[in-house]
Amino acid sequence: MSWAGPFQTNIGKSRNPSLAAAGLAFSNHLPTLLVMSHLRWNFVYQRPQHLMCRFTRDFNVLFFEEPLLSDNAQPWLEVRLEEQGVRVLIPHLPQGCIAEKAEQLQRELLEDFLYRLGVEEPVLWFYTPMALNITDGLRPCLTIYDCMDELSAFRGAPLEMIELEHELLRRADLVFTGGFSLWEAKRELHCNVHAFPSSVDIAHFSSARHIQTDPFDQANIPHPRLGFYGVIDERLDIDLVTKIADLRPQWHIVLVGPVVKIDPASLPQRSNLYYLGAKTYEELPEYLAGWDVAIMPFALNESTRFISPTKTPEFLAGGCPVVSTPIKDVVRTYGDTDVVYIGDTPDRFVESVQDALRSASDHAKFCDAADAVLGDMSWDNTWELMMGKIRCEI
Repeated sequence: MSWAGPFQTNIGKSRNPSLAAAGLAFSNHLPTLLVMSHLRWNFVYQRPQHLMCRFTRDFNVLFFEEPLLSDNAQPWLEVRLEEQGVRVLIPHLPQGCIAEKAEQLQRELLEDFLYRLGVEEPVLWFYTPMALNITDGLRPCLTIYDCMDELSAFRGAPLEMIELEHELLRRADLVFTGGFSLWEAKRELHCNVHAFPSSVDIAHFSSARHIQTDPFDQANIPHPRLGFYGVIDERLDIDLVTKIADLRPQWHIVLVGPVVKIDPASLPQRSNLYYLGAKTYEELPEYLAGWDVAIMPFALNESTRFISPTKTPEFLAGGCPVVSTPIKDVVRTYGDTDVVYIGDTPDRFVESVQDALRSASDHAKFCDAADAVLGDMSWDNTWELMMGKIRCEI
């Protein structure tokens, strides 16, 4: 759900305009949770969205995104009302506005908006250390760092990322990590670090087990199908995907997701490779339902060293066996199961896919095994456990 249009607040404008009239004022006395994110709410539906939609039960949630540059000379703040009452804040800055000036304008827009709402001591939740300077003027009652990725290892990461993360860890009262490898990396840097690997919406993805019809752009792709959904960037081993396609031309590889930070023209072209583009969270089970095996052909590099892929339990909930490269947290969590297979070379990856295809031949038996592995995993449980840690600090 989105509010019908963006509310606009400008720097230097009177502080009297009514947010209530715009439908943006808080209607209760819950504390405010201000989330500083490098990920956009409407990009890929993942950990931040799952968690913040649940945190609206305990907080008024403000989700502050990275700025957009526009031709407007006047900076302004777009405010959208999203699902479960999450308010997404998007700063719009003039073209050419970068570095310290951009931080200053964002800080002014944010402080002005909080002033109008009457928010004085929010709970601050960081997904990126790069937002630290924007919040310097605030007086948070609690600071949380949810470290879902090792952002400093990503392509194009700012040079100051590591220094700012050290400062964030110094200020943070509570640190969550998106997996056990990240927990191992951060526990020496902070005394209150807790591992919360990404979870799964069982009800949403288990619907794939019963869907009988294919989406139009997948319907004519032959079987067996190997499928992947997610962001296609430097974390994906495109060379491995190409070698699998060449080794087994009778297999058909479906890649669903936006292409980010790499040139789409550089992606390999084969008759059995299909790039279907980005899909909504709601559409994913429809594609998953038509796959024989789900694959996670991640590269083994610095950007994947600490990842704990959310899609692993999602694929299993959908009733699809998984073949992955030896990502540490995948091997640690699922490596000794009969539902996730590991391949560290093209030949071994192909062998693992063959094993997965055999296991998928008895669908009911596979689903029972997948359910046993998933157990009580859920975003509701993750949210409840996080809230327990937060209550201990407030």
